[in-house]
Amino acid sequence: MKPSTPSRSGFECFGLVINGIDFETAVKRIEEMNRQGHTAMIVTANPEILLYARKHPNYWNTLRQADLKLVDSFGLQIAGWVKGARPERVTGVDLAKKLIVLAAERGWKVALLGGGREVPGAPDKAAWELRKDFPNLQIMAEELGAITKDGDDGEAGAEARFRLTHFAPDLILAAFGHPRQEAWMVRHLSEFPNAKVAIGVGGTLDYWSGEKKRAPKCMRTLGFEWLYRLVREPRRWRRIFDAVVVFPLVFVYDKLRKGE
Repeated sequence: MKPSTPSRSGFECFGLVINGIDFETAVKRIEEMNRQGHTAMIVTANPEILLYARKHPNYWNTLRQADLKLVDSFGLQIAGWVKGARPERVTGVDLAKKLIVLAAERGWKVALLGGGREVPGAPDKAAWELRKDFPNLQIMAEELGAITKDGDDGEAGAEARFRLTHFAPDLILAAFGHPRQEAWMVRHLSEFPNAKVAIGVGGTLDYWSGEKKRAPKCMRTLGFEWLYRLVREPRRWRRIFDAVVVFPLVFVYDKLRKGE
């Protein structure tokens, strides 16, 4: 996979180039890669993912291989502004839904992949709900079970991948959570030569399945989705603390250390 280069919307964070482009520009990049016979691997980057990559070189290298690393949080968008860029924010849930719309328009086959870690059965439930809005959408749901941090999906995953190769998806949505979903894509994308786009979507299928609720739009717009999640899921406090408090401090320290 070819590394990305910075642009007016792009910036560097912990040594990784973040592509702060909007959805329309991302689609153009995807189409260009597809014409070259390449599957576009997309990462929706956020503070939590980047902090983990900063501490884990293997995951950092996995993210480096992604073709597009989009801005999935208000905190990362602010980091881009501090770097002098003008990044667009494209949340993973919204991006995934736009890709579903694109797939329905173009007749793409869609694979929803889940690990069953938090909401068992989420891929099937999400597929059921999507069919209500897109009756003609060709969609397949698979729950791969336990995925290791290096992307190994075990016997259950091997069986699911065998079924998926026969389905031949154009769009792959991997909802295993980081670092598993990105490691899985790097490890297994070559098995799906028809795939045009593969993207890690975290908890998106949980929302689509109706098992979890998103924050109100006003809170998402203002960058307070983390507060809504903290109230709804207080057990996530450490992850939210890292994203809201630790990331800005580490980002500023890193910037000062480099003399920027």
